[in-house]
Amino acid sequence: MKFAIALLLCFLISSQSAVLPGSEKKSSAFVPPDGKVLLIIGQDNQTIRDYMDSFGKIPAGFMTYTNIHYAEGLCSPATDYGSGIHHAQELINEYPGTVLQIGVYMVDILKDIYEGGYDEKVVSFADWLNEIEAPVYLRIGYEFDGPHNRYDPEEYKKAYHYIVDKFRDCGVSNVAYVWHTHAHNADSPIEKWFPGSDYVDWVGISYFRQHHSHIIPSIEFAEKKGKPVMAAEVTPQGFGTDVHEGRRVWYAWHRRFFDFVEEYGIKAVSYINSNWEAQPMWQGQGWGDARVQADDYIKARWTEEIERDIYLQFSEKLFEKLGYIPVLFE
Repeated sequence: MKFAIALLLCFLISSQSAVLPGSEKKSSAFVPPDGKVLLIIGQDNQTIRDYMDSFGKIPAGFMTYTNIHYAEGLCSPATDYGSGIHHAQELINEYPGTVLQIGVYMVDILKDIYEGGYDEKVVSFADWLNEIEAPVYLRIGYEFDGPHNRYDPEEYKKAYHYIVDKFRDCGVSNVAYVWHTHAHNADSPIEKWFPGSDYVDWVGISYFRQHHSHIIPSIEFAEKKGKPVMAAEVTPQGFGTDVHEGRRVWYAWHRRFFDFVEEYGIKAVSYINSNWEAQPMWQGQGWGDARVQADDYIKARWTEEIERDIYLQFSEKLFEKLGYIPVLFE
């Protein structure tokens, strides 16, 4: 009987994954229902714990990072490069029933990836994904058009294709692939980095302090391709929530952001709740303290906002609402 149930679940997962004759698409998008927005908090484990200590209520999921260079920060803690410890498995263990949003760093090794030089790391990544029972939103080569990443468009697409194909060959079915633009240059033709609709489930954007005119072209591109939009990295760059001007900061940045989410139909929000100035990697660069609990006014308004029915947080039915059914074997 248990074997029959397992087979049925495998069939359901396959149905979700749209494995049709002639189709290469093998992942689910895990899109929230109409009128709902997924709330995700990041981005290092201590920052996440501090958020939980302040608010208690578990969001829908958490964001973290890994890299292809070492595939670290997944089943064991990553090296602290000055921005806190990242450890995805620990998050899953502490907060079962939540989703993960993972940024994948692959700067300076694109050619090595698609020529097979990192196959061992890519396969170990796939093996870990197959072991966990959670939907994962994976940002391969996040902020692909950011000048800080130096991604050549053709090389980027080859490496992106290679990783997705490897994951598919390994049977990974719990991943939604997020194509994440820096969204800071309205004149940049992001389509030259586009891997193709069969390889992209979501379009991701960064939302810091840039003008909305820099972001809207990416949203329009997503609409044209029929893809949901994730605000994949969100933080009030330069505003700071510890300046004792909470009301001003809330209306200058946070209120503007939440209005943007509703106006443009954003389906997922990944808020980076870090005190950037306390992290050596970011100190002195003007990012400020983004913790919503650092100012009483902002904390109160944040609580009111995320308690609205529009925002999906943790519940026993979260995975069901996202169309994710884990395959359980005994």
